[in-house]
Amino acid sequence: MQFVHCSFDQHAEAILAIFNHAILHTTALYEYKPRTMETMRSWFAAKEAGNFPVLGLMDEQNRLVAFGSYGTFRAFPAFKYSVEHSVYVAPDQQSKGYGKLVLQRLIEQAAADNYHLLIGGIDAANEGSIALHKKLGFVHSGTITEAGFKFGRWLDLAFYQLTLPTPAKPIDG
Repeated sequence: MQFVHCSFDQHAEAILAIFNHAILHTTALYEYKPRTMETMRSWFAAKEAGNFPVLGLMDEQNRLVAFGSYGTFRAFPAFKYSVEHSVYVAPDQQSKGYGKLVLQRLIEQAAADNYHLLIGGIDAANEGSIALHKKLGFVHSGTITEAGFKFGRWLDLAFYQLTLPTPAKPIDG
């Protein structure tokens, strides 16, 4: 296994397939319609503009098995040390520990980038993701009940946070 910094040209197609499987078959994303390559172009552009990583985990056959990223939590200046992250694993590669590897690497990257808070918005019924976050030190910080509606039912959105010891000297402004 090897970590890479994903790019649109090399990884957009694989990431799009993972996103679209999650959209169509899970409540990991509160979206209804599959994304397009154009939405991937915009997604990568936003990550690049914000200097946010897109970290991919490649297998021995150079296939993307999992990826993760983080981005703006809320677009107000005082939230500059907080980011919201996401981790996705290819459907045929789940339950192999790849999500944990990616999340650990995101935590390291967020600390290196001087962020203070990693926030995960997780469907409250996603016991696997919640267990993973707890295992890595995240704590439950609140649930918004009936925040979404998908697959004919209301979905509760749980927030988990990990407080990092960075930055050493936060500043206003």
